[in-house]
Amino acid sequence: MSERNAERRAFLDSAGWRDAQIVPLPGDASTRSYARIRKGERRAMLMDQPQTAESPVAPATATPEERRALGYNAVARLAGADTARFVAVSNYLRGLGLSAPEILAADSERGFVLIEDLGDDLYAEVLEAGRAGERELYEAAAEVLAALHADEAPPLLHPDKPLHAYDETALIAETDLMTEWFLPLALKRAATADETAQHRALWRETLGEVDAAAPVFVHRDYHAQNLIWLPDRRGAARVGLIDFQDAVAGARSYDLISLIEDARRDVAPAIGEAATRRYLGITGRDEEAFRGEMAVMAAQRNAKIAGIFARLSKRDAKPRYLAYLPRVWGYLQRDLEHPRLARLKSWYDRTLPREVRGAVEGAQG
Repeated sequence: MSERNAERRAFLDSAGWRDAQIVPLPGDASTRSYARIRKGERRAMLMDQPQTAESPVAPATATPEERRALGYNAVARLAGADTARFVAVSNYLRGLGLSAPEILAADSERGFVLIEDLGDDLYAEVLEAGRAGERELYEAAAEVLAALHADEAPPLLHPDKPLHAYDETALIAETDLMTEWFLPLALKRAATADETAQHRALWRETLGEVDAAAPVFVHRDYHAQNLIWLPDRRGAARVGLIDFQDAVAGARSYDLISLIEDARRDVAPAIGEAATRRYLGITGRDEEAFRGEMAVMAAQRNAKIAGIFARLSKRDAKPRYLAYLPRVWGYLQRDLEHPRLARLKSWYDRTLPREVRGAVEGAQG
């Protein structure tokens, strides 16, 4: 038995699950792994996140310049590396009456968390099997966001767990992934200093128009593979929430865009519109202003995702993510049609015309 397996068994023993069956589940792009734990009629899920050296994390009081110097990890820790943050976020969400998994046991020092098993009915799988209506599921997901946004983001999730700001510094660091990773993949050369500077300046100008006066809780990965359908529960609790450990405080529209412009599955415009109207109907937000913000945050997110998928292909030898790029670029092209993004659209059309973007499809890094 490997050292990690021995630690896993020791953790389960101490949590009252001695001799439980461990069934590993398929992984994703992160270093986290999950397993279903079974003992008689009891069921649970085990999160296993080996603790590694992390990049520096800026304190909440750091200036934008200090945070920019640290880079993207000044916003939050590396994905999933802080299991104590997962526990803090789960407890916060459950305190709002939402269906985050109950924490059954945790060893944050070693990176183990035993959580409630919410089942296998991920939105993506339920919809593919036709076991529920798409509009019902997406409107329910919008109701969760409305409940989350009823109050401003909490400054602290736990005394030592601030909810980091998803502000201009963080958002610009993400859009830099476009020039750092996607542009070299598409153009077979590094971005020039002028291209990078122009791209960054245009994004700073555009993001400056987003109202950040009252940030809300932002899940950051709110889509069909991180939502679980729980029809036996009521109201917003019908939606199970997972993979939320990288939550931040940011724009109201971000998670709604994550939901309806899903990089991994097509969401019909009518479904996206129904979810948006459901959110607006509950929250009473000014529709014109909110839709403008949606366009900006959608474009930001899709530019980031294109960069991430290019990085996964080139740096991490995972070219399968390139298959999602046509969908992501389709979203981005639509987002850029909004008047608030006209200057950015000109940059993309000039620097990365459609024929260049299309050449990346099917590339193997």
